[in-house]
Amino acid sequence: MPFISKIQRQSDYSSFPSSHPIVIDNGGSYFRIGWAGESEPRVIFRNIIQRPRHKITGETVTVVGDHDPALLKYFDCTRSGPRSAFDSNVVYQFEIMEYILDFGFDRLGADQSQINHPVLITECACNPVQSRSKMAELLFESYGVPSVAFGVDMAFSYRYNQQLGICSNDGLAICSGFNTSHVIPFFNGEPVFEACCRTNVGGYHITDYLKQLLSLKHPHHMSKLTWEKVEDLKMEHCYIASDYASEVKLFQRGDKKAEDKTRCWQLPWTPIPTEEAPSEEEIARKAALREKQGQRLREMAEAKRFNKINDLENEIRDLEMLLQRLRHARESDIPSILGKTVYSSKQDVESALTKASQSLRKAKGEPVESVEKIDPSTDEKYNLIKVPDEMLTPDQLKQKRKQLFIKSTSEARQQKKQKQVEEEIERERQKKLEEERRLENPEQYLEELRAKHRELSEKVEQRKRLKTNGGHTNGNHNASSGVGRGERLNPSQRERMRLLTTAAFDRGKGEDTFGTKDEDWQLYKLMSKDNDDDYDKPDSDETELARISTRLREIDPTFIFKSDLGSTSEEAPRFVPQTKEDFQIILGVERFRCPEILFNPNLVGIDQSGLDEMVGISIRRLPKGSEDLEGRITNSILLTGGSCLFPGMNERLEAGIRMTRPCGTPINISKASNPIYDAWRGASDYAAAMQFPQQTFSKMDYYEKGEDWLRNYQIRYSI
Repeated sequence: MPFISKIQRQSDYSSFPSSHPIVIDNGGSYFRIGWAGESEPRVIFRNIIQRPRHKITGETVTVVGDHDPALLKYFDCTRSGPRSAFDSNVVYQFEIMEYILDFGFDRLGADQSQINHPVLITECACNPVQSRSKMAELLFESYGVPSVAFGVDMAFSYRYNQQLGICSNDGLAICSGFNTSHVIPFFNGEPVFEACCRTNVGGYHITDYLKQLLSLKHPHHMSKLTWEKVEDLKMEHCYIASDYASEVKLFQRGDKKAEDKTRCWQLPWTPIPTEEAPSEEEIARKAALREKQGQRLREMAEAKRFNKINDLENEIRDLEMLLQRLRHARESDIPSILGKTVYSSKQDVESALTKASQSLRKAKGEPVESVEKIDPSTDEKYNLIKVPDEMLTPDQLKQKRKQLFIKSTSEARQQKKQKQVEEEIERERQKKLEEERRLENPEQYLEELRAKHRELSEKVEQRKRLKTNGGHTNGNHNASSGVGRGERLNPSQRERMRLLTTAAFDRGKGEDTFGTKDEDWQLYKLMSKDNDDDYDKPDSDETELARISTRLREIDPTFIFKSDLGSTSEEAPRFVPQTKEDFQIILGVERFRCPEILFNPNLVGIDQSGLDEMVGISIRRLPKGSEDLEGRITNSILLTGGSCLFPGMNERLEAGIRMTRPCGTPINISKASNPIYDAWRGASDYAAAMQFPQQTFSKMDYYEKGEDWLRNYQIRYSI
């Protein structure tokens, strides 16, 4: 079950008298504060702080406990991780502890700078005197409390369950907390700290181990595996295996029992919508809609064509009237008539009339006669070509050379265009002949096409192999074996390498005289020639192969085209849509493997004893000659702490302890009534007792007796 924080500010602080004690359970995971004599703490929150920065101003604030999700809108909480005041289970960061105490007293309702109530605060077993002294100094100096008492949390839990009849005066308390696990014997209701045993393994390590295993198992969902969610998964699904080796073998076999013990966490997932085949009514509706849209487009095109014909007829009529007017006008009146138009001469008007007439015939769908344009000014344009050079000035010679260049370029362009037209006609003729052959005998035509495709494929593949390996296989029969760099070069690159090698060889002979002769510089011209483009261009065989492949795809449905011939690489993986199973976090062996570190800490690299071994160590540390006490202790073992809530903890501990104790030793293991809150409830009952003021020490005692007096300070729990 997840732990829930309570941070609502209390309003009845002033109703309690100053002699009423305040009880604080300063745990490694949660901070609990309330009033003595009550059954539940008033305020509960995570014992951590964070210092995020404001996204706009950059201001740093301190957030105690779990951060509010609303803060993510204004503060960057990703760069400041949670910070704790504990090292294992010992408070050592008192700056952080002061923030936590400030928040705790404020939520309790304190409205003054001084806390005028006695304080009972819990600590770990065998807490160092430096930590206890700093905590006392913080409470006395910063908050002005009148008196303070320190007690061990698991001792208060044992006392509370002893009053409920769950355990006896002589017994053993096993507390598995957030950072550490302790085992303490009790004699006549008092803890025997000389026989205490501790291991630095707790709930934090279990959660961290589970988070690591799930992140390795599901790397694509690491963002979903937050610390809080993994903590909930741990408390909900993890359990203690009675026999770890047998449980592992059970999951290795993967039978029905393993499937029953496997748990699944389904992440949010939206299935891809499947497209259903349209019905006949839908197909008919879409066809009617397309026909309607096509009819509308045809009407629009017809209207546009009609308007264009009208415009062209009006333009032709105006041009004919203009030409008729120009024919009957005098030469002196022509410039004034053309000045009102966009035309500069009578020839421009005639040319515009010819173009408009052709456009009109084309718009009406009539055949347009291709009239070859004859440039009447050709002789004027190239008027210097036929003139001898002796009769021309230097400027006219330059103009003549320019005219020769323009004329030759124009003729070459016309020849190229004519050649392209002839090639296109030839391709159409070949295509027509090929289609006739296919219709005469389709099977024979398809077989010939396949044979030609195989022949060209082998030829192109052989050419690519030679181009890559240079015709060598380095003594291996495999043509794709490793080759030297020189064998991978094309002929142009090999020629450059030869020239460079020759130049380097000549420079090594005595004096370097390269460059003294003009012939030496021809080497750079040879090396700068770039013929790689011609070498890399596809030849006629590759073009023909592409054409045949396209043709085979059209007429042969079984033909498979390979774009990369001779390639042995695997095909690119096809896109596989994600399913519901891809968004599932599976908890199998992790359910019992993570809590197993309480009994085998070496699974996470901690070379210490497990809980069952700690019981034997703690019993051996008892004074000699107390065999009867050992039997009474094992007959009353109490489990407390948040990490004792795993199912199977009692059975596994009993089996482990029985292996270390003599045969017939009575072993009785009981779980606390509430392993989470019993420490605070026991401290609350203790602070409400009449004898509690005698167990505290005041601020004056602290200043008079000093730090060394705190070394021997110890309260009595059986009051």
